[in-house]
Amino acid sequence: MPFYSADATFTQAINGLAGHVGMIDAALIWISSIGVPILVVLVAIQWWLTPDRSRDRHVLISAGLSFLIGLGLNQVTLLFVHRVRPYDAGITHLIIERSADFSFPSDHATAAFAIAAAFLIHGLSRRGFWFLLVAVLVSFSRVYVGIHYASDVLGGALTGILAAMLVSGLYRRDTRLDRLLTNIL
Repeated sequence: MPFYSADATFTQAINGLAGHVGMIDAALIWISSIGVPILVVLVAIQWWLTPDRSRDRHVLISAGLSFLIGLGLNQVTLLFVHRVRPYDAGITHLIIERSADFSFPSDHATAAFAIAAAFLIHGLSRRGFWFLLVAVLVSFSRVYVGIHYASDVLGGALTGILAAMLVSGLYRRDTRLDRLLTNIL
């Protein structure tokens, strides 16, 4: 139980910042709700704006696959791990709408870190850094608003990174499939 105690303490410390400064609350609620969709849009618009079409499109497809596989892994995890939300356990106070599913792992953290990791693994470090920064903000915001434990977002981040590593190992550049996909539109 020492881990749970530390997790609850860390979660409460972050969530304890909520509700004191309206502008910060509004910003983090916005990041919590719109951060992942913005990342998806930023990945999608690069399809037509990339300088190295073949390489960059491979990375964009890898990011999309990492996103989907990461969320798929979360769904499998949810079959076995039924962790209650921290607000239901009296750990946090919620400043957004309640969620209907279990707490671990965080889908938002998984999605955001899967995208960032895909860019970083494929050597697009400048873009990867910015995606990573947003992933950290999204993850922090999920704890701040009271919807997740800190370990939920850590678990989600690890799942996203694992998914990106898996995709990197399985979806290779310049294969017949890669050339087919990167030449669409």
